[in-house]
Amino acid sequence: MKVYTRTGDDGTTALFGGGRVPKDDARVAAYGAVDEANSALGLARAALLAEPEGSTLRSLDLELQALQSLLFDIGADLATPLAANTRDYVTPISAGDVERLEALIDELTEELPPLTNFVLPAGTPASAALQLARATVRRAERETLTLSRRTDLNPQVLVALNRLSDLLFTLARVANVRAGVAEVKWTPRR
Repeated sequence: MKVYTRTGDDGTTALFGGGRVPKDDARVAAYGAVDEANSALGLARAALLAEPEGSTLRSLDLELQALQSLLFDIGADLATPLAANTRDYVTPISAGDVERLEALIDELTEELPPLTNFVLPAGTPASAALQLARATVRRAERETLTLSRRTDLNPQVLVALNRLSDLLFTLARVANVRAGVAEVKWTPRR
């Protein structure tokens, strides 16, 4: 099977419910940003796996793999219109998914000192990569909000993206703490 189909050469793409839309359609922008976030998480996983064997940072890899799967489900949810007959093939994002993200945030926050300043996205390579993933998820959230103003969506998608960005921020902080690297506090220029 070839990777290229040539069907998108006219600037359109197929939705998983039928029909074609321009590649700059708001739906494509939303699930495209989710795809970018998933790639950024892959980069963060690579940074974690570059850590020495036995590092507590490497233990975060399974969580990130689960988050990549969640992002894939979010992308499928966004790529499939609610009225499409193919919705039966999509695992919709649920309140339970959001609760699991919140539980993980709460669990990981216990490892962290209280946040008293804004922090810059810096520190270990893993932390920096997680911050990049966080920023990409925030963009996916904005693109999804734009789409939600034009068509009905599963409302849990926006909630999950919001919580996921919070989780990635928390994971970035955990990566620095576990590595013994101080967070870089933002110092306003005056």
